[in-house]
Amino acid sequence: MRHAVLLALVLGTLFTYKQANTKLLAAPAASQSPSVTDENNLLGLPPVPIPVNNPQTPAKIALGDKLFHDKRFSVDGTVSCSNCHDKQKAFTDGLAISVGHHGLTGTRNAPTLLNAAFNPSQFWDGREPDLEGQAKQPLINPVEHGLTDHKQVLEIIRSDPDYLATFQTVFEVSGKRLSIDHVAKAIASFERTLVSGNSAFDRYHFNSQADAMTAAQIRGFELFIGQGRCVSCHTIEQDHALFTDSRFHNIGIGINRIQQDIPRLAQAFLEAKNKGGDVDKMVLTDKKSSELGRFAVTDDLSQIGAFKTPTLRNVELTAPYMHDGSLKTLKEVMVHYNNGGVAKAGEPVNDFLSGGIRPLDLSDPQLDDLVDFMKALTSSKSSSKFAVPTSTQAAN
Repeated sequence: MRHAVLLALVLGTLFTYKQANTKLLAAPAASQSPSVTDENNLLGLPPVPIPVNNPQTPAKIALGDKLFHDKRFSVDGTVSCSNCHDKQKAFTDGLAISVGHHGLTGTRNAPTLLNAAFNPSQFWDGREPDLEGQAKQPLINPVEHGLTDHKQVLEIIRSDPDYLATFQTVFEVSGKRLSIDHVAKAIASFERTLVSGNSAFDRYHFNSQADAMTAAQIRGFELFIGQGRCVSCHTIEQDHALFTDSRFHNIGIGINRIQQDIPRLAQAFLEAKNKGGDVDKMVLTDKKSSELGRFAVTDDLSQIGAFKTPTLRNVELTAPYMHDGSLKTLKEVMVHYNNGGVAKAGEPVNDFLSGGIRPLDLSDPQLDDLVDFMKALTSSKSSSKFAVPTSTQAAN
């Protein structure tokens, strides 16, 4: 019934709908429980939140690391989590759109896993609430690992004596009682160690090191919190900065390709969901459905074309940019925002553009300064060894 009502709304109001201005709120502070051991690496970051039902242990983290890099958990034996989240590429893959088994491509750019532990939701559209949920989906997505179901994952593990022994040690669970939740918890525990702070900005802003940033980067920072209004979504708190409000915004990327087709697409998507369609599969196998953004998860018309604000930490290392990888450089990103959410200044904006997106009237040298500031968010080489949360701390 809920979907039927929404279908009527789509057909009756979608052409005339304009998204209301959205008040951009700062992300709430994370738990204050200390949970990592390398303080230098965490400069500028809050404590890592650890779920009470999945406490960290060194053995569990090591198991998650092994699972993360194991290509056997794919239909052709060529894909592991590390294919799309390569440590050498800041835990991305450097591609516009990720490649799965047999060379198949999906619809979205692989976001970095660095500092994903702080995200209150996962994926570009936030369709999973935590890393445990996120870890399960790619395994059975038809264009990623391509397995038919999670039973295949468990069969591989049960056929491996080393895995069985390790799961018994970590979770005190036998092969018969082993579930995909145990697998997901191990992978998530490993991913929670991928935290990376201590950038030039952190040393400048949080450690009062006046010479940590260049003059251009300081000018860029002033624009970031001033005329550029970047800080509205890429937030900075008093004692830490995640550079994301963890909310969802339509910034004009991708949606123009489907603008005229939105009523039909929205209706078809809701009908498919009403019949039990899997959102994860639908958005990664159909390019047009992918552009519906957060709407695909919430059925909220105001979130058509809205995607999660990504962190800007280490953004210099994670090109190309946006949910579809359509912007190749940070300068292209700055130009897009400067134009008010369109590729070229003066073009019409989409009907669902977030209210905070409007022309910035920045000069080209100012855009260059902003790009230089973005580079100040790259973690130092001395902090490239990722901190490991302890086994004794937990956050609610």
